[in-house]
Amino acid sequence: MELVFAIALFAFSAGITPGPNNIMLMTSGVNFGIKRSIPHLLGISLGFPTMILAVGLGLSTLFQAYPVIHTVIKVVGITYLLYLSWLIANSSNKMEGKQVSKPFSFIQAAAFQWVNPKGWIMAVGAIATFTTVHQELNSQIITIASVFLCVAFPCAIVWLSFGVALKRILKNERQQRIFNVSMALLLVASIIPMMLPAAPQ
Repeated sequence: MELVFAIALFAFSAGITPGPNNIMLMTSGVNFGIKRSIPHLLGISLGFPTMILAVGLGLSTLFQAYPVIHTVIKVVGITYLLYLSWLIANSSNKMEGKQVSKPFSFIQAAAFQWVNPKGWIMAVGAIATFTTVHQELNSQIITIASVFLCVAFPCAIVWLSFGVALKRILKNERQQRIFNVSMALLLVASIIPMMLPAAPQ
């Protein structure tokens, strides 16, 4: 139980702090509300624990054998995040009365975990920190993924609810535009720490 509690603390601190997932989820709450953002929330909450299972049960060996694969995924992820930042900055829920954007689907949000640099750092960090060679590895990986699954939902709900609450404050399209641009810049800022470790490589 001590190990589970430690993993839960790690998962909560990683899951509740600002990052690409949370910033985009909050933005979705502002632009689309809770109901239309549920698939996005579920994609994050289920997609990331699935990623931990895949990384822990096999992909980590592949990355050790071929480090370039991990580097390529990281570069693709950062590029994609920059693209998403541009989309967020230029998005609006209304323009001339027509819908011009839509929230992430479940599949899109789940697939995003694989190109989210913060997600990789969290997954690899959790596996490296909370597993030991003296015990059966698969059961440890399943425990880590299960704890993240339980913690992910409340963390995601907090950010989505925060976005919905902000929607009541943003009274017009100009204010929402300012919010979207601010969130896009914050998303770009969240990428910078993920780029720094890659510099010496």
